Amino acid sequence: MKLIFLDLDKTLLGDDYSPQPAAPILNKLKEKGFVIVFNSSKTRFEQEFYRTAWGIDDPFIVENGSGIYIPIGYFDFEIPKAEQADGLLRVKLGVEYSRILETLRRLEKSFELKYYGNSTLHEVMAFTGLPSHLAELAKRREFSETLFRFECADVIQAIERNGLKVTKGSRFYTVTGHVDKGIAASRLIELFRKLGDVETYGVGDGENDIPLFEVVDYAFVVGELRHPKAVPIND
Repeated sequence: MKLIFLDLDKTLLGDDYSPQPAAPILNKLKEKGFVIVFNSSKTRFEQEFYRTAWGIDDPFIVENGSGIYIPIGYFDFEIPKAEQADGLLRVKLGVEYSRILETLRRLEKSFELKYYGNSTLHEVMAFTGLPSHLAELAKRREFSETLFRFECADVIQAIERNGLKVTKGSRFYTVTGHVDKGIAASRLIELFRKLGDVETYGVGDGENDIPLFEVVDYAFVVGELRHPKAVPIND
């Protein structure tokens, strides 16, 4: 079995966030028999939009490794610590969004923070370039926040002193619990190995993809980032 973990922003998606350009690549992967797992900082609701657009029915990893979603019945065995959520099985790895929001609200005035939770829809669109329908999905967060703007680098240490983690992506910093894309991918690989031998691949473009590169058999990097294990490919 061939299992590929794919980042979304700046990897499969361009600046206009359209699903169309990546469709031929994903169709080729399907033809070659790959299980396609999105492993992104995007929310479940954003990823469901793209999964529908591309016709992908495999499990997916959300919000920088904070949660794994699996279609009910996908595996024919019980999944530890899984709970049902809107027709899917969810394995929580991160902290609840309310915990993150509480911390950021305490810090936002001191550090002039802007993030999804204190931004209007139009502000989110301006910060991210997302169209309105995707900006609405991005605001529906479960396990993480994104720092669009802050006035002092000390905010990272301040957030981490509150028991949270700050990770740099290709454009913004993400606030989560102590999780990453590699931890979540490893958990999912363990499940697939119950079905047989697994060959794993990972593709990404940001520093938050490095933990993923370190747990797969073959890693590929898009853009300018470099990692000793990852082969550069054209974006």
